[in-house]
Amino acid sequence: MPQPPVVLVVGSLHHDIMVEADHLPRVDETAVGRRWYPKFGGKGGNQAVAARAAGVQARMFGAVGRDAFGDYLLAALDRGKVDRHFVRILDDAPSGMSVAIQDRAGDYAATIVSGANLCLDPALLTDPALWADVAVLVLQNEVTPDINLAAATAARARGIRVILNAAPAREVPPALGACVDVLVVNAVEAAMFGADPVTDLASARAAAGHLAARFGSVVVTAGAAGLAACTAGGARITLPARKVTVASTHGAGDCFTGTLAAAMATGHDLESACQQASDAAARHVAGVGAATA
Repeated sequence: MPQPPVVLVVGSLHHDIMVEADHLPRVDETAVGRRWYPKFGGKGGNQAVAARAAGVQARMFGAVGRDAFGDYLLAALDRGKVDRHFVRILDDAPSGMSVAIQDRAGDYAATIVSGANLCLDPALLTDPALWADVAVLVLQNEVTPDINLAAATAARARGIRVILNAAPAREVPPALGACVDVLVVNAVEAAMFGADPVTDLASARAAAGHLAARFGSVVVTAGAAGLAACTAGGARITLPARKVTVASTHGAGDCFTGTLAAAMATGHDLESACQQASDAAARHVAGVGAATA
């Protein structure tokens, strides 16, 4: 029986400290929280776990520190059945971490400290074993630009499709943009790349079309409204979101991107892959069948 294809994620691993509070604090306010707990995170790690949960093999290229946070992250990858042979353990850099505060509505704000995620070695991307059976490469912007460019260039040379989840938003160098098959951004990130504000499906569709002139296929997620996409061939797609009761929006975008990659790796076109990813993100937000480690 043939093995499922591999989604390779080159990206971040963060030990998240989640804080629940009635509201997000304002400037100079000390808000009182209800509880805190640790959570596996980093966009890269979350996306790898989501891809694996969607039925493909997932391989992680990243780094952690030789510390308790690193131990936690490696154990979570193991629980998620993600191949971590290419996750380095560094003696001279701490593991990445974040603090995220979630309010009663399930919305959140976070601050990351990248640590080991900024110490990935591009030379290690030349290992042929890293690319064995890989169908799709997933990138985000929580690692250095040179890592993303090196990984995307290596993937393009091998005929492997590249998904860039451009979060946090930053300028995409032309050389990297030329290697990207699908750009995934949310409403805020789309505006930061020059699109008009995204407030509904119609404006998300317009934003996807605007960005497609630079990036080929583009997916713009618009939260509770749904998503819009524009394919490299010019086709426009809009998908309303499933209505669910929100438990937490934290990690929903990563669940979407990982599931999108898995669907593309198994041969689905962009519209079908977006539908599968949207459904998985809705389950994640509702706390039902969420892809977590």
